[in-house]
Amino acid sequence: MKMLFELLRLMRPHQWVKNAFVFTGLLFGHAWHDPNLTTRVVIAFIAFCMVSSTVYVINDIVDLEQDRLHPKKTKRPLASGQVSATAAIILAALLGALGFWLASVASKMVVVILVGYALMNIAYSLRLKHVVILDVFIIATGFMLRILAGTLAVGIPPSQWLLLCGMMVTLFLGFTKRRAEIMVLAEDKAAHRKVLEHYSPVLLDKMIGITAAGLIMSYSLYTMHPDTIRIHGTPNLIYTVPFVMYGVFRYIYLLHHQSRGGDPSHDLVRDPHLFIVVGAWLATTIWLIV
Repeated sequence: MKMLFELLRLMRPHQWVKNAFVFTGLLFGHAWHDPNLTTRVVIAFIAFCMVSSTVYVINDIVDLEQDRLHPKKTKRPLASGQVSATAAIILAALLGALGFWLASVASKMVVVILVGYALMNIAYSLRLKHVVILDVFIIATGFMLRILAGTLAVGIPPSQWLLLCGMMVTLFLGFTKRRAEIMVLAEDKAAHRKVLEHYSPVLLDKMIGITAAGLIMSYSLYTMHPDTIRIHGTPNLIYTVPFVMYGVFRYIYLLHHQSRGGDPSHDLVRDPHLFIVVGAWLATTIWLIV
């Protein structure tokens, strides 16, 4: 039983919340009335969960030695010795096979997107995570592929505005993650993640400020755009902007005053302010457009 629990931890199921980006097109494209599309998007979501867990396992195998030196990552199943490398490889193979089979059920395009996602993340684990700035753009691209898997790949036209908003929010989260790592690791940052030696707090704070402003501005313009008003049948989405602003500012506060920001999935659950504002934004948005 303990081994099963450790294998589940190795899969990082709490990170599956990131795959909720797959549902973006279903919600904002008003496609939830179509049972066939809804089913395919749900299958694409599950497929992404399986393949993303495969990537996490591979990443833990590649980073095994570095994780053993990290103050928090040393408690991970592989780094702590609770799960063997052989068991991790078998788990990754099974999850990958299941994920790609589910993707084939959703559509061939979902398979193509998942292959691209997997190859990109393997390249990231092996080499590209050491390339400054590009490392964060690759993380953001992973989220963009999730949006495309739930839109273009299943026949829902993707909104250019939502793609732009998605890129801004993921770049924002990526740079805050790097900033949090620098704060936690301090002088040993390069030993744990080589790319961190190329980042500085001042540089990251500027990038966080730029992407935060881009996120708020792009989302605000989206809510006021004539096509958005026409598609959703309401001009009132503008009233959800304060939720987005509060969420962004709260996240920056958590980063600088509570040493968080390294894991958005955990931060969303652990901080009541962030949890409530995201829930309020989602509930208000659904109420306005449904």
